[in-house]
Amino acid sequence: MYRYDEFDSRFVTQRVSQFRDQVERRLAGELTEDEFKPLRLMNGLYLQLHAYMLRVAIPYGSFDANQMRKLAHIARHYDKGYGHFTTRQNIQYNWPNLKDVPEILDELASVEMHAIQTSGNCIRNTTSDPYAGAIAGEAVDPRIYCEIIRQWSSLHPEFTFLPRKFKIAVTASAHDRAAIKFHDIGLLAKRNEAGELGFEVLVGGGQGRTPMITKPLREFVAEKDLLSYLEATLRVYNLYGRRDNKYKARIKILVHERGIDEIRDRVEQEWAQIKDSALEMPQEEIDRITDYFQGPALPEANLDDRSYEVHKFEDREFAQWVSRNVKGHRKAGYAIVDISLKNIGEAPGDITADQMDVVADLSEKYGFGEIRATHEQNLVLPHVKTEDLYVLWKNLAQADLATGNIGLISDMIACPGLDYCALANARAIPVAQLISKRFEDIQQQHNIGDLKLKISGCINACGHHHVGHIGILGVDRKGVENYQITLGGSADENAAIGTRVGAAFSYDEIVDAVETIVNTYLDIRQGEDETFLQTFNRVGVTPFKETLYATH
Repeated sequence: MYRYDEFDSRFVTQRVSQFRDQVERRLAGELTEDEFKPLRLMNGLYLQLHAYMLRVAIPYGSFDANQMRKLAHIARHYDKGYGHFTTRQNIQYNWPNLKDVPEILDELASVEMHAIQTSGNCIRNTTSDPYAGAIAGEAVDPRIYCEIIRQWSSLHPEFTFLPRKFKIAVTASAHDRAAIKFHDIGLLAKRNEAGELGFEVLVGGGQGRTPMITKPLREFVAEKDLLSYLEATLRVYNLYGRRDNKYKARIKILVHERGIDEIRDRVEQEWAQIKDSALEMPQEEIDRITDYFQGPALPEANLDDRSYEVHKFEDREFAQWVSRNVKGHRKAGYAIVDISLKNIGEAPGDITADQMDVVADLSEKYGFGEIRATHEQNLVLPHVKTEDLYVLWKNLAQADLATGNIGLISDMIACPGLDYCALANARAIPVAQLISKRFEDIQQQHNIGDLKLKISGCINACGHHHVGHIGILGVDRKGVENYQITLGGSADENAAIGTRVGAAFSYDEIVDAVETIVNTYLDIRQGEDETFLQTFNRVGVTPFKETLYATH
């Protein structure tokens, strides 16, 4: 993991001091809420439906046990005893008192964390593959370049007040676990025929009221030229992006209106002027950052130990958990472990302070102290010995963290919705809870197989409903909550935007409607080894739609 240097520490400490003064002025009435708003947003503080909400940055989703314990402490002492992991690999606190926020930021600074650029029209937290540095087949550890982007983009003088917020994601695997095709810029690290490292650059993706998949901007940008190419792209967006209408201010609209060819031409023209400037990355600087991401020295595992296989054979619940929550590691004898934050009946992404402490302890005991947050609102221990999996699972179970449902219907993304968000039109968390209870039988979930269900409480799509195999969008119909359904979305390398099936359903109908869709899928599949997405792509929306509306 990257560690702060003297500049980072001084920078974050100064920001906390500045914000402390701003909060004191707000509490004293010297600043109005309108005057305070841009100041608090620059420090990750939102005003939601009932209270302030603080969003804490977890750069590219990587943090450690010590930082997790601090997050638990903050939840316990400054909030209501829990935190909420988000789709940008950050964590949110929903109930901080304004007077306490400077203290929280000071506590975060003590463990090299902050809330800068988690809001506002700037370059937000760069996200990445939660398995980075642990999974086999990567061209490189993408977090190296996420950190380089973080350092380049933090308080960038040109890009602090963009037309709209700007999101970048980086991956280095053929299977996309970072949803790069639904970001303002998506970067795929790869090697050319000569073995040289570079990046495929995609631009203009996003969700919200106008969902779009990225378009290819450049097939290959050399490693040393990454920052200059990003700078050229941001300059074009900053110059030509619309500022007259916030709903049309994202780069996806610029790409759509001007066309990818014109945008590419303008970026290339800008790049030609700055390519060989100070933005060219020196190899020694790349090497310096790379050293932070070498990962722990993994001791050789006992490959002759058969206890893991024996436990899988003898304990069916453990075997089910392994089948969904354990992934292969690049090193023999190790595994990647997903920790689901999607217990039946709970709010997706929520975790208690006590559970945070448990994860911190277990990460140190079995995972070298490393933790990852995923964009699907779960956690990951990236380096666990296979022989330790059974006892790890036992410990997770004692903390209600051993739900074996990664990728199943109960492992859904849901935004805070009308329970918290002032922008929402409908509740999202209660719908997620009701659906998980309807499908709480874990064996039934395994029989259904891979199925990504995603719920948003409004058109802003914070719940990523556009890219769910089943997507649910909450809408307001004359003051009454209704829910539209889309089918066939996908956020991976086979990116797709879901197709709307028809009229919306009421709050009381939506769970039954989801069950009808699932049953229709199972009837069509009829025992074939086929996923929901494969089935949908094969038969289209019509069979689902006909069954759905005939039933309801």
